[in-house]
Amino acid sequence: MPVICSRKVGPVHGFVGFLGKPLRTIFQFLSVFWPKFSLLNRPVSSSERRTGSALEALFSNHLTSRMPNHQTAEEPFRIFVATWNVGGKSPHSGLNLDDILQVHNQADIYVLGFQEIVPLNAGNVLVAEDSEPAAKWLALINQSLNRSYAVGSKGSKPFASLGNPLPFQRPSLRKVCKSFRTESLRRLKTCNCSHVMDRKINKDSCLWCPQTNLGDDGLSSEEEEDGLNGFGSLDIVANGDNHLRYSLIVGKQMVGIFLTVWMKKELVQYVSHLKVSYISRGIMGCLGNKGCISVSMSFHQTTFCFICSHLASGEKEGDELRRNLDVIEILKNTQFPRTCKSPYSNLPERIIQHDRIIWLGDLNYRIALNYSETRKLLERNDWNALFDKDQLKIEREKGKVFKGWKEGKIYFAPTYKYSWNSDIYSGETADSKNKRRTPAWCDRILWHGNGMQQMSYVRKEYRFSDHRPVCATFLVDVETVEGASRRASSAYHI
Repeated sequence: MPVICSRKVGPVHGFVGFLGKPLRTIFQFLSVFWPKFSLLNRPVSSSERRTGSALEALFSNHLTSRMPNHQTAEEPFRIFVATWNVGGKSPHSGLNLDDILQVHNQADIYVLGFQEIVPLNAGNVLVAEDSEPAAKWLALINQSLNRSYAVGSKGSKPFASLGNPLPFQRPSLRKVCKSFRTESLRRLKTCNCSHVMDRKINKDSCLWCPQTNLGDDGLSSEEEEDGLNGFGSLDIVANGDNHLRYSLIVGKQMVGIFLTVWMKKELVQYVSHLKVSYISRGIMGCLGNKGCISVSMSFHQTTFCFICSHLASGEKEGDELRRNLDVIEILKNTQFPRTCKSPYSNLPERIIQHDRIIWLGDLNYRIALNYSETRKLLERNDWNALFDKDQLKIEREKGKVFKGWKEGKIYFAPTYKYSWNSDIYSGETADSKNKRRTPAWCDRILWHGNGMQQMSYVRKEYRFSDHRPVCATFLVDVETVEGASRRASSAYHI
């Protein structure tokens, strides 16, 4: 319902409201520059200053009367996060992600980050990245999250519709992403500075916010105009979005890094200000074989940032300093374009300015022990002694990186490096000694901000790559307009 002002509207206020945006813009200009205004270098008189102040007060009061006056409350939402370095392998259709995604204990939001979804060779790094594996990962995620809601999905092949009419064509990631959304990308990028219901009633409720294309933030409006030409809708989507429980919010790739966010369908309407940033930290500090993808968005009245990174590799002494530098440069150089001009909004432009932040990925920090010493502690399952030598723990305690961030207690074995399709660390057999790496907790999830409680921090036993996936579940407080989520949920389940 629109806010009704209880005070009597005089003729001047009615006149301002009638003329609308053009006059309000003029008043805004005058309210700023009137005190400095002079004609023919004449000093500004006290009466003119009073007139300028009156105009400023009139304009401010008019805007205040238009701002919604809703009561806010904090509601808890469940966020599931997973990171997995898949070793440059494209997934096969038989790969089941149900256990990784913990579909038996459904979350409100899924944040899933992958590294090395393509081989990090010169072709993918220097020429054109291959988006087909990303499309396959999306299809598998969709199959797990939406299987129970899809009509006739039992036994379906998630990649069936990715077959191309011509052998040299590849599925467009942009088009595949569109097929998994229940709301347009253009809508997700718009402003919700006022409550979403007021915006639907009064489209001019936010005077400063452009409701059109954003441009250089990695979310081109072309996505809204692309059809699925040449590629039929994916199997589950072919039944219509009424059969989707979860909707894709964003799916972005930079060479081998892939970050995707999904959300319950009934909650998508509360997402706004969606923006993406890319930082390359690979070869010569400028190529995309290493680096990060960051997603910024508002959910209800709370801002979120999700960062998926792949940092510098290497287990030589001093390599941890290169990883520290990667983190520092990512935090310093990641910037989200300011698209909302409203003085009532305070949207973050930097990672650390967000209310709730989650950083996931192959951070590549190693264990500061040699191979034989590490193996002895592994055989005893002495995680505490081993974790005391973890480079990321050491660097954080020194205050050199991730100062003020948090990480859950690790109660699982190192996630890297395994021999292919086995539970044996690389180097434990005669055939793999030349590929020996000291086992390490390369794959990590950290967070920053208040109102966040980590409920679990585990690894999953998938032999698909030389890394094991790592998962975390958070209970996160979100500032909402009181009762908004409950009303939306009830409407979707009537």
